[in-house]
Formats: sequence, structure tokens, C-alpha cells
Amino acid sequence: MATALSNLSSYDPMAVPTGKGKRVAIVVSDWNSSVTHKLLKGATDTLLQFDVSADDIIIERVPGSFELTYAAKMMIEKGKVDSVIILGCVIQGETPHFTFVCDSVTEGTTQLNLNYNVPVIFGLLTTLTLDQANARAGGRHGNKGDEAAITALKMMELQSRYI
Repeated sequence: MATALSNLSSYDPMAVPTGKGKRVAIVVSDWNSSVTHKLLKGATDTLLQFDVSADDIIIERVPGSFELTYAAKMMIEKGKVDSVIILGCVIQGETPHFTFVCDSVTEGTTQLNLNYNVPVIFGLLTTLTLDQANARAGGRHGNKGDEAAITALKMMELQSRYI
């Protein structure tokens, strides 16, 4: 969604449900930490803005983006959480590693969403350059962490209507 047509941090605050009483896990990759830690700040600040208590935001760090889905699964199974946000950044390199990691995290996130009754929010930046990543981590395209937190709030509210 981050294009010249929209900003990741743009939303109507009146259309965002409260997170009061919700417990949200954020799993963040330490790889490309200059980017991912900005995503984490965006997500955390947004959750706090919409009444998720600081005590109800559980942050787990993993070495790289490939490990995000395993940690998310553990948080769902053991963490008693209402939603999990995964945050990572994979930047295209010279080898196919980029494609393998991006495909794996995408498929893993989809499987978690299909197999568990806990929304898992995809906050993985998949960019060609560090400049593109920075533009989506608080730069000119906003912050994917903000967008992921808003998505979590909306999905938890959706879930509460059906479960």
C-alpha cells in the first residue's frame, strides 16, 4: 500500500477501534535494525494512542525476518494474545535469498492466519534499496509500523464481531 498514492501513516482516527483491554504481541526482526526499530516505534506508539496499555504490548525480538513466523506462532500458542504484528525488513541483494525469505514469511503469515483464531499482521518491508525501506519506516511514505498497528486494531474488532 505504500506508493505515491497513499501514505502508510494516513488513517481516519475516528474509524479506528479502541485497543482497550487487548493484548498485542509485536515480533520484530533485528536484521536491518536501523529500519525495523523505527517500525517498532511506529507500531507501539500507535497502539498506545488507541488505548492498548503498555503492559499489554509484548515485544519479542528475533534475529531475522525468516524467524518472524515461528515466533508469532509461539506468541499465539503461549502468549495469550489478541493479535500478533510481525515487523521486518528484507532488502533485495545479489542472490535469490531475498525471494526465499519474502515468500517464506508471506506464506507463513497466511498459514498462521488460516490456522489460528488470532490475527497475524504482515508488517514486512520488501524493498529494493535501503532508501525505499527508510521511506516506509517513518520517511516520505509514512511508517509501516503505524499501518500494521491500525490493521491489528481493526482485525481484532472484526474478530470480536464473529467469535
